[in-house]
Amino acid sequence: MSNQKKTALYCRLSQDDGLDGDSNSIQNQKSILQRFAEDHHFPTPCFYVDDGFSGGNFQRPAFQQMIADMENGEVGIIVTKDLSRLGRNQLHTGLYIEERFPMFGVRYIAINDNVDTENAESNDLMPFKNLFNEWFIRDTSRKIRAVQKAKAERGERLGTRAPYGYVKDLETKKLVIDEEAAAVVKRIFALCAAGNGPSRIATILTKEKVFCPSYYAYQKYGLTHSALDITKPYHWSDSAVANLLENEIYLGNTVNYRFSTRSYKDKRKIEHPREECLVFENTHPAIISKEVWDIVQQVRKNKRRRTKMDEQNKYSGLVICADCGKTMVLHRAHTMSADYNHFTCRTYKKDGEACTAHYIRECILDEIVLEDLRRVTAEAREHPQKFAEYLNSKQSAELQKDIRRLGKEKAAMQKRKAELDAIFKKLYEDSVLGRITAEQFQLLSASYTNEQAKLIESLPQRESEIHRLKETVSNTAAFLDKAKRYTDITELTPELLRLFIEKIVVHEKEVKWSKHAPQTVEIYYNGIGYVGSGQQDVEEALEAPQTQDTAEPRQAS
Repeated sequence: MSNQKKTALYCRLSQDDGLDGDSNSIQNQKSILQRFAEDHHFPTPCFYVDDGFSGGNFQRPAFQQMIADMENGEVGIIVTKDLSRLGRNQLHTGLYIEERFPMFGVRYIAINDNVDTENAESNDLMPFKNLFNEWFIRDTSRKIRAVQKAKAERGERLGTRAPYGYVKDLETKKLVIDEEAAAVVKRIFALCAAGNGPSRIATILTKEKVFCPSYYAYQKYGLTHSALDITKPYHWSDSAVANLLENEIYLGNTVNYRFSTRSYKDKRKIEHPREECLVFENTHPAIISKEVWDIVQQVRKNKRRRTKMDEQNKYSGLVICADCGKTMVLHRAHTMSADYNHFTCRTYKKDGEACTAHYIRECILDEIVLEDLRRVTAEAREHPQKFAEYLNSKQSAELQKDIRRLGKEKAAMQKRKAELDAIFKKLYEDSVLGRITAEQFQLLSASYTNEQAKLIESLPQRESEIHRLKETVSNTAAFLDKAKRYTDITELTPELLRLFIEKIVVHEKEVKWSKHAPQTVEIYYNGIGYVGSGQQDVEEALEAPQTQDTAEPRQAS
């Protein structure tokens, strides 16, 4: 049998084996296995090599190929340097040696452990050796996790590879900008800020024949990656673009513990919420500014889709119906002039009786928003002190209003909780005294229990909201800084809209479907909210703070 089939010489090395020095190197394993096969005159020796794969993982490419060849009847003998090279999971290793290999008539030999499945006596200690091998990988995994935890808590980046757009400094091992790749990263963020989604961006980069990250690393630095396909150097996937757009590494931040695994046996990644991660800011040079990052995240949040006319709605997600609170839909058609592109309420479109149209033409909205944006930024530049005073006083009033509302909700919840406690006490007494049966007690208490559980869950949330509002600081300084940098706004772009505007609230016309009836439009700015409707609003509000929230919003006709 052996004379007709090949001898599989299997080698494996992983980072877990680094403590063993050169003794487990691939070259050393090959030398030992080759010499052993020659000394014993084994037929047709053939190497299967997995370099960089853990012994706890049996989904190794060379190992799986060897098993496939075995199942096809091509392998008669399998030889490893020792049992740990085959694997360090005692259950899986034992399953292969004691069941799978014999099933296909394959002889297995572990040279250094003196294991030979043709010699029954040599196999007596094999289960114990497999157990010790698993203990080794468990202990090694524990040590590696401890080292990684210490590095993570110090703010050191845990990844071994530099992300696209960066390269590791050979001396300091810190990230430095790769200008060529960084230019592509900046372009990707700019395309997204302009309203293009990951799929569209991927298509653009592919058409322009921009090297994808895996091929770029291979072409410039000779690095290989599991995702590398040298036959597709320009293949950008939408997932690769999306991951890039969501990676804070480009802000200059290091985010540790974003992913983890359940154990050394289960390598599936678990993503953690940001609040559970360790975030260290300004650990390396940033490629993307915070301003651009915020715009892109807002765009990604709304996930704007291109229309059937292959045009972007620059207002997507920003225009809100004042009555139902839903986003409004932009209508375009090849059969009508761009002047007649218009927004209508999403709810009205689905159910004409649930809301009204709130019809407003896009060109009219452009005029209103552009004029208001120029006005507000001019006020901020020309009268920064008065502008800041106005916003701070307005913000303070709005915060106090929200705090009072949440305080009332909290008080009502606490009162109801006390009432439920009294009801439970009375029900329990009635049950003990036999006034009601056990079944009646369970039936009556069930609904009260659910209500109480919801209250117990909601109360801390209300307290957290109140605490957050009390700690809210003014965003005036950031807005003033933006206003100073944008002194000549001539047209509305998606970037400008996301940079300055939080939402645009459109009210129904005073006379529905009238071409000339007034229509209220409220423009809310990022971080500072609604800023009046005219040039005198700031001065008037400061002179009469008691009426600061009564300024009339913009009107369209």
